[in-house]
Amino acid sequence: MDMKTPVQKVNRKTQSGSPFAYDGLSRVIHERARLGVLTCLVTHSRGMPFPEMKKLCALTDGNLNRHLQVLVEAQLVCLVKGPERERPQTFYRISALGRKRYLEYLAVLEQVILDGAPAARTVPEKSPEL
Repeated sequence: MDMKTPVQKVNRKTQSGSPFAYDGLSRVIHERARLGVLTCLVTHSRGMPFPEMKKLCALTDGNLNRHLQVLVEAQLVCLVKGPERERPQTFYRISALGRKRYLEYLAVLEQVILDGAPAARTVPEKSPEL
C-alpha cells in the first residue's frame, strides 16, 4: 500500500449504515504505547535496540517489554539478535505484515480526520443544554 493511496479507498461500513465504525483501528495498534513503538520502528527500518526504543518511546523496561510481546505475538514486530560492536545485541524490526497493517491503520486515521475535521471546525449557532 502506497502512502499516497487515496483515503477514499478505506473499507468503511457505509453500506450497513455505520460509517463511523472504523473497523481498521486495530486494538493491537491503537494503544498509545504500541502505536509509538510501531512508529519508531517504521522510521528506523534497520531496527532498534531495546534501550534506544525505550528512550524514544518514553517507556519503562517492563512496559516496553510487554508491548513488544503483544506486537511480536501479533507478528507485527520481529526480534533479531546479532553482534553490535563485538557484543550480542537484540534488535526489534517491524515485519512486512506490521508495515502493511501500520499503513492500513494510518489510512483509517486519515479517514477519521476527513470525517471529523470539517464538523469540528464549525461552531454551532447554539449548543443544546444537556
